[in-house]
Amino acid sequence: MTITMNPKEFINRRQSLAEKMPDHSALVLFSGVVKTRSHDDKYPFSPNRNFYYLTGIARSNLILMITKSAGTVTETLFLQRPNEFEAKWTGAVLSEQEAKEQSGIEHFDYLDEWLESFGTFMRRCEGKGLLYLDLYRYLWNDERTPAETFAEDAQMKYRTLQIHDAGPWLKELRMVKSAAEIEEIRRAIAITDEAIRRMWSHARPGIMEYELEAHYDFTLKSHGVRELPYLPIIASGINATVLHYEANNQRAEDGDLVLLDLGAASNYYSADISRTFPVNGRFTERQKEIYQLVLEAEIKTIEAVKPGVTLQDLNKVTKQVFTDGLLRLGLIQESSELSKYYYHSVSHHLGLDTHDISDYTAAIQPGMVITIEPGLYIEEEAIGIRIEDNVLVTAEGYEVLSSQIPKEIEAVEWLIGKKE
Repeated sequence: MTITMNPKEFINRRQSLAEKMPDHSALVLFSGVVKTRSHDDKYPFSPNRNFYYLTGIARSNLILMITKSAGTVTETLFLQRPNEFEAKWTGAVLSEQEAKEQSGIEHFDYLDEWLESFGTFMRRCEGKGLLYLDLYRYLWNDERTPAETFAEDAQMKYRTLQIHDAGPWLKELRMVKSAAEIEEIRRAIAITDEAIRRMWSHARPGIMEYELEAHYDFTLKSHGVRELPYLPIIASGINATVLHYEANNQRAEDGDLVLLDLGAASNYYSADISRTFPVNGRFTERQKEIYQLVLEAEIKTIEAVKPGVTLQDLNKVTKQVFTDGLLRLGLIQESSELSKYYYHSVSHHLGLDTHDISDYTAAIQPGMVITIEPGLYIEEEAIGIRIEDNVLVTAEGYEVLSSQIPKEIEAVEWLIGKKE
């Protein structure tokens, strides 16, 4: 991916974070390491998103340290030492000039000087040091992160050291997007739009889900998107009733609906779009009934987006539309039965992570980007329908960033029938 953000963007982010830091404190972030897949084969590297957020650098084995003492903030990026032999095999390591151009950081040291530098900071704190790390953990059995390992080692060396999670600071900053971040999301959406249209133009009864995925992959790779923000869901027929179906290995039969949940990325900023379409180009009357209800729920929920509401408030709108509609269609007899057909929430934040770090209970504010994604899953009829758009919260209400991607029945049918 090409560098599109001005380094001033990352300078401003670090300044905003440094303002939150107390005296005698250090923030340390690790870019991450390349992991072995098997024998001498490696997994593709993906940077720690908080490190990337503050630096704009997507390289492994780097450390950012920001210290604050007597009001003075010092930023240091620790780089790998150049190695001419290894450069012949894997390429040159990041240079100081490259790092400065991407991040706006002015001061650099090498990784073999990192622990000595941290020790110097602690000595100057005279036992009053505060250490802030990215200590996020999703599951108990997840691998230990470099931050967790360093926290344990540092606590053993410095018993008076107070260790804190920098997550709340980073969450607060990342929830509200800058103009540059919103442009990255717009670009990711534009690529996703092109990919969906390509998939539709090749759709036909009998096509394999992975054939549709190949058209998606082709479009993304054509735009230089080499890392997917998440595995695409391409679910035909009853597969679409499985919320996170990812096998993508079944045949889409005549009469099937196909549910797409996918998104490109631009400089790690993600799109997250869902569309549902008939593989033969024509919705049945029953499919239209359910589809129109999902579309109605999406439109009414989007219309409820404005500063001050919460994601739970938006989900209540969705649930009310679905309850009324399913009662009308006779699929449920009372509101308590809704969870049989709608069993997820309608929204999450979007950004460097598809499910971006956020406070789910907090009121949304201008500059936040969220998804609106109602869905109904009727297993007994092999119908799964989800429609998802990406929405920017504005001072006046909202802007649908993905409005160019068709979702009306007539438009979807027309595009599927328009073969290349």
